[in-house]
Amino acid sequence: MASAPVAAPAEPVFRIDRTAALVGACQLLELGWIVLGRTADGALAALASCAAATVGWLSLGFRARRPLAAAVVALLVTLVYYTHAGINGPTPALVFMVALYSVARSGQLTAVVALAVLIMLVIAYGELGVVDQQRSVDNMSIALLSGWFLSVIAFSHAMRTRQAYLAEAEARALAAERERDVRAKQSATEERLRLARELHDVLGHNISLIHVQTNAALHRSTRRPGQTAELITALEFVRDTSKEALRELRGTLGVLRQVDEAAPTAPTAGLDRLGELADRAAVTGLKVTVTVEGEQPVLSPTISLAAYRIVQESLTNITRHAQAAHATIDVTYTPSELRVRIEDDGQGSPDTTARGSGITGMTERARALGGRLTARNTGGGFRVDAALPLTETPQLPV
Repeated sequence: MASAPVAAPAEPVFRIDRTAALVGACQLLELGWIVLGRTADGALAALASCAAATVGWLSLGFRARRPLAAAVVALLVTLVYYTHAGINGPTPALVFMVALYSVARSGQLTAVVALAVLIMLVIAYGELGVVDQQRSVDNMSIALLSGWFLSVIAFSHAMRTRQAYLAEAEARALAAERERDVRAKQSATEERLRLARELHDVLGHNISLIHVQTNAALHRSTRRPGQTAELITALEFVRDTSKEALRELRGTLGVLRQVDEAAPTAPTAGLDRLGELADRAAVTGLKVTVTVEGEQPVLSPTISLAAYRIVQESLTNITRHAQAAHATIDVTYTPSELRVRIEDDGQGSPDTTARGSGITGMTERARALGGRLTARNTGGGFRVDAALPLTETPQLPV
């Protein structure tokens, strides 16, 4: 029994990844240097700066699930850190850069641009009117910060675009693989149906004749035990027919085993063997007349085989269901198609399905080559009309 798909575990809201851990290590080194370098009077301010920087660093733990919130916290911490702590360590700015990158990777391009512009406006406003000797951020630094922010936004957007492209390519590959699987299964199903139809046509006719002759032989032996000549004739027919069935089965299976596309793929049965079908049907008591009209062209093996199988299946149905005394096989060649008519003088059938599932197989065989087939009662028997194009024009499935 197939197991239910297991849902992927949800990503935790707070997670310190390798990038955040690396930034935290840099911050520890920076804060350690700041605390050790301060006197007792400045220790409290240094600890406050450390606390603010730690809050900013912890905000990176939320950047996977809440990138915008993490960036806002990092922005506030950065502003407080550089405006009130009096310390110019680079780590809070690095934290803000990482948070800004996460917002851009999440696709919130407007938000990340707004955050970058906001912090640059705050920095520019804070330095406005300050003399050069007292400025914390000179014009060159402002230009560099602007370039860094622009680079981070552009790089993160490019990474997001690349990730989307790879995801789409993977989805297309998976869809193509699924389509190949579906086509392979469909081809396998069609091949099984073709094999079933071919084996039905090959064996159904001969086995039906074997069944009829065996029953006739048993009936004669019980009613006239002293007369063995007719029994011997019937058994010889059973032997010959079973041999023919085995021969055709071996030929069909041999074709199915062929791998080389250039190898011939059609069994040897064809319209040139209609006489054999008529002779085998005659042994059952059915008189068969074969007529051919028109000049016979060079038929492709596929067309010839299809016509042969249609005649074979029709004679099988007549033998099994019609209780007919006479059957005719009319083969007509026209410039564009091959027409075959099989008609008997039996009791007919109120429903074509009573003639067995072989009618469906005959119809499918004709349609597969671009032809047509009809089967109906005539009032005094049953008629099958088939028309096959002289050139193969396979009909596409609708």
